[in-house]
Amino acid sequence: MDSIFENVASLTPFSLLDYPGRTSCILWFGGCNLRCSYCHNPDFVLGPFPRFGSKGIVSFLESRVGLLEGVVLSGGECLLCPEIGAICKSLRRMGFRVKLDSNGCRPDVLRKLIEGEVVDYVALDYKSPRERFEAVTGRDSFGEFAQSLEMLIGSDVDFETRTTVHSHLLDEQDIGAIILDLENRGYRKNYYVQNFVDHGPSARTLSPLPVNRRLDRSRILASDLFEVRFRNFD
Repeated sequence: MDSIFENVASLTPFSLLDYPGRTSCILWFGGCNLRCSYCHNPDFVLGPFPRFGSKGIVSFLESRVGLLEGVVLSGGECLLCPEIGAICKSLRRMGFRVKLDSNGCRPDVLRKLIEGEVVDYVALDYKSPRERFEAVTGRDSFGEFAQSLEMLIGSDVDFETRTTVHSHLLDEQDIGAIILDLENRGYRKNYYVQNFVDHGPSARTLSPLPVNRRLDRSRILASDLFEVRFRNFD
């Protein structure tokens, strides 16, 4: 089993925030198929990627059986990991619930995990409206993302969508366009608008960005079909 964890770049041993309603740890994977300039994890995007050590991961997980409820797989983009299916199966056998943090641009991989019933929760990043997607992410992958969104809407897997907002890239109208698109697709889960948090002059992002202007919550469209919630706006 050790070898399936060889692509884990880092480990966060405990979190009360990353898996809604559950205690969890986070396994971070190197590599990403997008190039979002505001990304706070450039080392997990560009490489060279660190390696935590497979035996250390397995030993840690075994020591947390019965203590932690879930394991969050994040990155980078965890669905790029060739062993992601085997990892999810192994975690479920150990008694953990599995949450994915994903940009949704590998719908083929996500479909296999859903059909294999080895994922319990997905946090899906809705990066931007279609017309802004390449400018925000550096890739023309909105079609792949939309496939994942539609797949999750039609599945029994619990999930959320979320958008990280930097005012240089998105504004209130862009968030309104996302909300309308979600409504048109029949979305009924919570939608989270996450304000980009500037962690100070020593913090690194994938590309330099001007100072972020916090969006005006009062100008963001409400929805009659789902709740729009705000993170990091206080």
